[in-house]
Amino acid sequence: MTGVKSYAAVDLGASSGRVMVGRVGPDSLELAEAHRFFNRPVRTPEGLRWDVLSLYGGVLDGLRAAGRVDSVGIDSWAVDYGLLDTDGALLGNPVHYRDSRTDGIAEKVWATVPAEELYAATGLQYAPFNTLYQLTAARSSAQLSQAERLLLIPDLLTYWLTGEQGTELTNASTTQLIDPRTREWSYDIAARLGIDLNLFAPLRQPGDPAGVLRPEVLEETGLAGPVPVTAVGSHDTASAVAAIPAGGERFAYICTGTWSLAGLELDAPVLTEESRAANFTNELGLDGTVRYLRNIMGLWLLQECVRAWGEPELGALLLDAAKVPALRSVVDAGDAAFLAPGRMPERIAEACRVSGQPVPASPAEITRCILDSLALAHRRAIVDAQRLAGHPVDVVHVVGGGTRNALLCQLTADACGLPVVAGPTEAAALGNVLVQARAHGLVGDLADARRLLTRTQPLTRYEPQGDTAPWREAEARLTDR
Repeated sequence: MTGVKSYAAVDLGASSGRVMVGRVGPDSLELAEAHRFFNRPVRTPEGLRWDVLSLYGGVLDGLRAAGRVDSVGIDSWAVDYGLLDTDGALLGNPVHYRDSRTDGIAEKVWATVPAEELYAATGLQYAPFNTLYQLTAARSSAQLSQAERLLLIPDLLTYWLTGEQGTELTNASTTQLIDPRTREWSYDIAARLGIDLNLFAPLRQPGDPAGVLRPEVLEETGLAGPVPVTAVGSHDTASAVAAIPAGGERFAYICTGTWSLAGLELDAPVLTEESRAANFTNELGLDGTVRYLRNIMGLWLLQECVRAWGEPELGALLLDAAKVPALRSVVDAGDAAFLAPGRMPERIAEACRVSGQPVPASPAEITRCILDSLALAHRRAIVDAQRLAGHPVDVVHVVGGGTRNALLCQLTADACGLPVVAGPTEAAALGNVLVQARAHGLVGDLADARRLLTRTQPLTRYEPQGDTAPWREAEARLTDR
């Protein structure tokens, strides 16, 4: 095809990584998987750590499998980082956001900067693992005292590929150290908390050049240089939201996977006290947009249960779950009590018992409890977001791994009382590719990219069935506890 270019999208999730190759032309967009690899955190005597060298090895293997590409972009999960010494060497494996080192840290931060002031300045929801809390927890550590540079995970891998350092903005906005109004560092907050912003490399925008593959990387991967690396929406949710196949309709979105991120795309942040109390976050997206959303525990709940049950066949499990009566028992899918790994079926059953609901016992019953609870959490987030932002919607776009779960998509449509359009599944990788293609002039603005997605990607529409009264009643049960 004339004018077609190939882009390698390195897309790293909390449980796996993948290198995808996107081929983009004037009216074409194709995505193929080059390589997929596990991302398994390791519990050391010091705590829970990311095996970042294994991740980097997977990236190199993926680039080798990808073959000739015109550019490379990297996106990953948020908040976590690596520390470099004065020689640019990594000071230990990055700490995992589920590590317990931030337990009780938020209260110490709030004693200096009250939670209301912190939200008004940064717009970020409370989550115990936000980078700000991680840095506060690490303040007296030997590693931080020796650090010359802090790089967020995708920026660290980009540095290893190119030798150049930068801090991509959409991911930086999850640190709780960015002012979402100015889209620059919040110097006042950092100063009050004793955080040295000089640790961070200069900010980059999605689409900015991020260097070229080093000669050693070219030799390792067999690629012929020069191969540029492009800064993309390096927070995977920023890339996924960029790949929402929306037209002119008013839409909400749910990015599904290990987490569910449910909310709206806005032109400006919502920094009210009511928004803070509802635990909504204002993260930065492409083209001056704001991702106004709530974090929900997501399919992590089911993933942990499946692991505990010995990896049963998921399709059969979902068929059995569909036969269980709806909304028999629900839990709060945003509860931090479910954050840590281990014993998830027992913890869900115990939460139901304590709240006086029927206790799910079989895998099918627990699975249905999880999916009903996720759909209910999706409903609550989308209803609250519309109210707090004054931004009504007509449709919900679901992207990411949860699009493969037809039961969850239908339950979300039923709970929200709105049509759900599911797809694409590999939204983060597609958004990654589209930003690279735009940097090379193959795609226009965000609306143009979304029109291309609508024309080229398979989508499934779910219409709501029944009314929302049972979901409102279930929501009231949760609220009254």
